[in-house]
Amino acid sequence: MIVLPAAMPATLYEQLCDLPEHVTGEIINGLLHAQSPPSGCHGLAERALNIDLGGPYDFARHGPGGWWILPEPERHVVRDTEVAVPDLAGWRRERMPRVPDDHRFDVVPDWVCEILSPATALRDRIVKLPFYARHGVAYAWLVDPVARTLEAFELRQGRWLLIASLQDDASVRVAPFDASDFSLGDLWG
Repeated sequence: MIVLPAAMPATLYEQLCDLPEHVTGEIINGLLHAQSPPSGCHGLAERALNIDLGGPYDFARHGPGGWWILPEPERHVVRDTEVAVPDLAGWRRERMPRVPDDHRFDVVPDWVCEILSPATALRDRIVKLPFYARHGVAYAWLVDPVARTLEAFELRQGRWLLIASLQDDASVRVAPFDASDFSLGDLWG
């Protein structure tokens, strides 16, 4: 991970836009954070979650529907000033009736998921979780493909409350996706 100070000649957003195509950038707390592409196990977990949640919640296949579930949306809290890119994010369709035409999402997600890696775990926990809480994301999941765990949090009175901690092949039926279940083992490939 590369962290660049805010005192650079170009704006932080211009620096973010100038990153190489294969690098993901975010602007959080006045710093530009950049990271290389994720590992294979990270990609497997992201793909499986997208399928396990997208089917019943995004496409209403054997589930309630009513959500947009998207991988790596560029979430703009303050346009071009604060930019977060969760690994997955979900919006209730009644709050965001349509997906934006461009890459910028201005509506706060109802749910985010960060897939941890040794290079990102500390930033995901210490920088991004407080960022999501500060901006009112209702639910956050942290998935660790190495430890084979899922931690689910709900925002209550501005603080994260751990509502589930699951491991290995546990059945996942956790808010806000508690109308159907899937095996956590799906995420490990």
